[in-house]
Amino acid sequence: MKNGSNLTTPAKAMAFEFLDRNHQATATLNDSIFYFAELGMQEHETAKLMTDLLEKSGFRVERGIAGFPTGFCATYGEGGPVVAIHTEYDSNPDNSQAPGVVAHTPIVEGAPGHCEGHNVNGAVLIASALAAKTAMDEFGLKGTLKVFGAPAEEQVISRPYFVRDGWFDDVDVAFTPHIWGDYSVGYGLIQSALISAVFTFHGETAHAGVAPWKGRDALDGVVLMDMGLAQYREHMMPTMRCQRVITHGGNQPNVVPRTASVWWYFRDTSAEGAMSLFEHAKTIAQGAALMTKTTYDVNVLSAVWPVRGNRTLAELVQRQFETVGQPDWSADEDQLARKLQQEAKVNVTGLISEITPQRGPAVQKPAANDAGDVSWKVPMVKIFFPGNIPNIMFHHWAAGVSLATSIAHKGATAGAKVVAASILECFENPQIVDQAKSTFKDEIAGTAFKSMLPADQKPPVELNREMMERYRPLMTKHYVKDYPTFV
Repeated sequence: MKNGSNLTTPAKAMAFEFLDRNHQATATLNDSIFYFAELGMQEHETAKLMTDLLEKSGFRVERGIAGFPTGFCATYGEGGPVVAIHTEYDSNPDNSQAPGVVAHTPIVEGAPGHCEGHNVNGAVLIASALAAKTAMDEFGLKGTLKVFGAPAEEQVISRPYFVRDGWFDDVDVAFTPHIWGDYSVGYGLIQSALISAVFTFHGETAHAGVAPWKGRDALDGVVLMDMGLAQYREHMMPTMRCQRVITHGGNQPNVVPRTASVWWYFRDTSAEGAMSLFEHAKTIAQGAALMTKTTYDVNVLSAVWPVRGNRTLAELVQRQFETVGQPDWSADEDQLARKLQQEAKVNVTGLISEITPQRGPAVQKPAANDAGDVSWKVPMVKIFFPGNIPNIMFHHWAAGVSLATSIAHKGATAGAKVVAASILECFENPQIVDQAKSTFKDEIAGTAFKSMLPADQKPPVELNREMMERYRPLMTKHYVKDYPTFV
């Protein structure tokens, strides 16, 4: 590391030494999750490896929380304050990419792949928890550390269920790490609200060539809903977004489709705005159903508030950035970044070597993250750490190039140091937790948080199962053979 300051304590120094000593174990965990490349709700290998490591280190592990087979909560310590860390570890479809290769080179053609860095997030989550636990033991630090594994972030699903079902009721403060091209932490509104819902239209089959008048075309309902929302886009507020994929459009052309489905995301800067857009989409769906003599139903997969950051915790994390310092990038690592940036036709800046000062409230992004509900339940910040290549957009194969290379490995160790130091500062100085609660109260004054999820909504446990079952046998031969052993 370089550019670090001396603002440390013996407990933090012990955590840093643990992470330096276990750099290879963190890298092996990082790469294992990368090659598992499991889609949301199907992260079985990933969750097993992560929870096994926590359990072997003395954490009390609860698996399958809130109805998520690949979700978990691991707890260490007792009493207050209660500090939570949480993150995701899922991949994206059709983004398999060989690490360190600038050209598009799938490991398995058409298979899922990490193209944002959630594999690095998972490694940081576990490594930072183990490092913090080691220092807690050595220095007798009082408090409780909770480690949450959050499935299916790419579908923005799990953490609203965690909050709704009470898993954060006893948490005092929370941190969530996420890979980036640089260190960054913000306060205020950071990301947008989102409602994820599947609209399914129901009609009647008929022979499309002989007697189409006897049919009621569910796909026509989907298409007309799409047209209605396309026309409405002109009249949306500039902050609103909606996107969709047709998940089922029928079976074959000569049979009028009896069932057709479309999966929509509705976004806005506020929960109220996202809900307003969703409600209008339902009226458009009703109109489409009337025009096609079909019916429709809606399945809300998830609904999340915008992510916000607490100022007290953001300032705490910024201090850890300055303590840890940037990774010491090699010439080869910087050259790989520059070559990829050049190929992607983005600004060629290489890897970032300086720490960016905090400049005030965050600029809210249209992207969403399912940590949003947590950030309205308790004081929380999102910790962005280096490890991906700057200027490369996520959800594209290019964003996977660095994720199982020394760039990600160095970034994971740096990110884990920042997270561990943030945890330990809360245990060593509980007054900062009280201060975070006080600023949080002021920050959300006048806003009554209430989950947007339907009270009886269940997690979509079958999501992505078919795709993973298709590709997993082809992917297993690429799995990392070594086991990450932390000592």
